[in-house]
Amino acid sequence: MRTTGLRRSKLLHLVLAGGVVVFAMVNERQFGDAHAVAVAVCGVGVVLARLRWPAPALGAGTAATAVTMVAEPLSPTFVLLLGLLMYNATLHTTHRRSWLYSIGVYTLLLAVGLIAHPDLWWNATSVFTLFAWICGTGAIGDAIRNRRALLTEMAERVRQAELTRDQEVRRRVMDERLRIARELHDVVAHHIAVINVQAGAAGHVIEQHPEQAGPVLEVIRHASDNVLREIRSVVGVLRDPGDPGNAEPSPSLTRLPELVQGLTATGFRIDTHTDGDPAELPAIVDQAAYRIAQEALTNAHRYGDGQAELVLAYTGERVTVEVTNRLGRPRPGGSGFGLLGMRERAAAVGGSVSAGPTTDGRFRLHATLPTSSYELESTS
Repeated sequence: MRTTGLRRSKLLHLVLAGGVVVFAMVNERQFGDAHAVAVAVCGVGVVLARLRWPAPALGAGTAATAVTMVAEPLSPTFVLLLGLLMYNATLHTTHRRSWLYSIGVYTLLLAVGLIAHPDLWWNATSVFTLFAWICGTGAIGDAIRNRRALLTEMAERVRQAELTRDQEVRRRVMDERLRIARELHDVVAHHIAVINVQAGAAGHVIEQHPEQAGPVLEVIRHASDNVLREIRSVVGVLRDPGDPGNAEPSPSLTRLPELVQGLTATGFRIDTHTDGDPAELPAIVDQAAYRIAQEALTNAHRYGDGQAELVLAYTGERVTVEVTNRLGRPRPGGSGFGLLGMRERAAAVGGSVSAGPTTDGRFRLHATLPTSSYELESTS
């Protein structure tokens, strides 16, 4: 496309140069063949030079016009080219006050004309015609230049907006997470401090005055209720008020058979295996393991060949969730947010997630999560 544009531009310049030659030979031969040839050669020179040196070409055209005004006869070819040169100079200049070109050239030529031939130029028609031709072409070039600059600026703003849109979305998400974390910290820290103090007092009261333990325990119960209520109110802003899942119990691995049964009902085959003795998991780890398995099975159902293998393995202080499936027909790629979300969930509880194709042409997701509260706390 760029090569084609350059060819068209060169062709246009050659046609314009040829037009100058024809115009000069038709309108200048009445003053002699030598005069016509000289004007044609000078005209072609400034026409070709205007692209690389707009201002010098305008100066050369102005000087040639002034010479013909003094020596006579006034060359119509140079007068015509002067408008083209003025348009080109104001179109490509970087000067903010491009109108100075028009005023300067007009003033110079008018002064030369009035000094050399006052009887010819001292009339309203000559003065206005010269002004309209020179300043009019300059104004057209300046208007087009400003419009191009405006369009270029708008295109650059759109490009910058597209480049920064993703970064802005991620920044806002992180800011919101930080705000919620601070609110949770402030709310929970206060009530947990109260519970800690009252629990310490309760041990002393039970030993010394058992009959007074009731009010202390009531304070602990009331503070526990408050912290739970505050957590629900803060986290609740992240949920859709119309979401029917708000009243459902927190997801855990105990609901995994229900998930598998629902997917199997759609014709999706899932082979489930459990290795080791299931251990009691911290609530946040249990929920993360369920969500990772849910997302992995959903992706296997969407992009696989209709079957998958789910393995839960309890090994010491770790629980692993592994989902393996064969890839089906190529489909449009996803957003990648599912895998990103699984990795964030695992990282939040001190675990990790790895995913990728295997050597036998399958896709495997492997998540490792801690099973003990101590290890979970040590990673936070």
